[in-house]
Amino acid sequence: MKLRQWQAECISLALKKYQTGTSHFLALATPGAGKTLMASELADQLLKNNMVDLIICFSPSSIVSQDFSESLQLKTRERFDGLIGARGRSLTYQNLQYLDANFWQLFERYRVFVIFDEIHHCAGSNIDNANAWGEQIILNIQDKAKFTLALTGTPWRSDAAPIVLSNYMHPSNKISCDYVYGLAEAITDDVCRVPQIIAIDNNNISVVDDVETKIFSSFKSLLMESVVPYQEIIENEAVIKYVISSAQKKLSSIRINNSDAAGLIVASSVDHARQISTLMKACFNEDSVVVTYRESEPTIIIQQFRHAQTKWIISVGMISEGTNIPRLQICCHLTNIKTEMHFRQILGRILRMTGSKNQEAVMYMPAEPKLLEYAYRVKQNVPFEADVVKFEKMKTNIKDDLNGDEMNIVTFDKTRKVNPKAELELSGFDNLIEHRAFDGISETVEEHFLTSSYEKVVNIFGRFQQESIALGLSELR
Repeated sequence: MKLRQWQAECISLALKKYQTGTSHFLALATPGAGKTLMASELADQLLKNNMVDLIICFSPSSIVSQDFSESLQLKTRERFDGLIGARGRSLTYQNLQYLDANFWQLFERYRVFVIFDEIHHCAGSNIDNANAWGEQIILNIQDKAKFTLALTGTPWRSDAAPIVLSNYMHPSNKISCDYVYGLAEAITDDVCRVPQIIAIDNNNISVVDDVETKIFSSFKSLLMESVVPYQEIIENEAVIKYVISSAQKKLSSIRINNSDAAGLIVASSVDHARQISTLMKACFNEDSVVVTYRESEPTIIIQQFRHAQTKWIISVGMISEGTNIPRLQICCHLTNIKTEMHFRQILGRILRMTGSKNQEAVMYMPAEPKLLEYAYRVKQNVPFEADVVKFEKMKTNIKDDLNGDEMNIVTFDKTRKVNPKAELELSGFDNLIEHRAFDGISETVEEHFLTSSYEKVVNIFGRFQQESIALGLSELR
C-alpha cells in the first residue's frame, strides 16, 4: 500500500532522529489519518535496516491491539504473537501491570522498538505523578528501549497531568511534538472527511413539580439551573427516539450510494445500550449490534461488524478511539462522558476517508453546552468555510413521516413518586411512533463497571485543559 505524504514525511523524520541519537519520537496525527500503517512501516524499516531486534506495541483496547498485530504482520511478514520465533507482540496497556521479570529482561538482551498508541492514557513525568501505566513505562521502558514511538490523536489530558515520555517547554508548559498532522491538513489532503455536527435542541421545555411549572427555551437553559441532570436527558425515551429518527434517516440516504455505510451510537451504560437497541427495532424496524464489556468476545463482534452489512452498532466504551471501522459515517453521542478527548475520539470514528461515492460524516448529539464548545473548536480546524455545526429543533424533523404531527413540548414531570428520576415526556410523541413494551429493560440504569470506572481507567478527570502544541516547522519538511 502506497504511503500518504504525511506518513512518508513522519517516517523519514523519525528515522533521521533515531539515527542521530534521539530515542523517543512523538507523533500527533488526527483520528482517522492512518497512524497504524505509518507505525507499521516505520517498524519494518527499522527491522530491515538492522536497527532493532524486537517490536512491542501497547494500545488502549484489545481490538486496537489486534489491529496493530495484523498491520505489523502484514507489513513486516513476521509473526507478532509473542511465541518462539516471533518478532514481537501487541499488547494492551492493561497488560503492563502483569508483565513479569522475564518479559522485562527482553529490554536488557535485545534492541527493542516500542510503539505506544494513544500515549495520552499514560501519565507521569516521574514516579511521583505517574498513573499505573505511566509508572510501568518509566520504570521498565523509558531508559531501556532502543527506540520508542508515541502516537496520539488527542495530545492532552483533561486532568492536566503530564503525558509520559513527553517533553514540555518552559515556562509556557507547552507540549512539544516531533511531528504534527492535524485535521485541517488531513481534510485538505483528502485523508479525512469534513465533519458535520448536528446539535439537537428543543425550545419548549417544561419542568412540572408539586409547586410550579417552569418553562425553558433550550437544553442549555435547563441544565444551567441544574433542574434536570444531563444523564436523564440522554436516557429519556423520547430524546433517544428523536436522535435515532434523525440519524437513521441520514444513514438511509447515504446508503443509496454507499450500500455498506454504517452508524455508531455511543451509550452511557449497558441497560442504556439495550434500551436504544430495543427502541430501534420497535419503532424503526432497525436491527443493531450491541457491544459492551459483558460480551464474552467483544473484539470478535466488532471485527464481524467491520465487514458486515448491518447498519448500526451500539457501544459502551468499546468503540471510541483507535478502532478502525471505515464504513462508519454516522455517530450519535449519547454518553454521559463529556470530555473533549472523548468527544473527538468518537467523532474520529467517522472521519476516515474511503473510496465510496458519498463521503459525508455526521455526528448527532444533544445541544449540551460543553459538547457545543467542543463542536465549535472542531469547526476551527476545518480549513475552509463549511457548516460544521448545525442546530435541529425536535419539533421539525419527523412530522412528514409520522402522521403529520409535530414534536413540540418537552415535559419533565417531577411530581411522580414511582420513579424518583425525572421522566421526560414529549407531547404527542406516543401518537407519532408506535409504543411497544420493552421486555427485559430495567427502569433504572445500572451503575456498572464502565460507567463508574471508565474515566478512572483512562484518567480523564476534571475540566478539559488542552495543551498547546509546539512544533518546529522546519522539522516537518
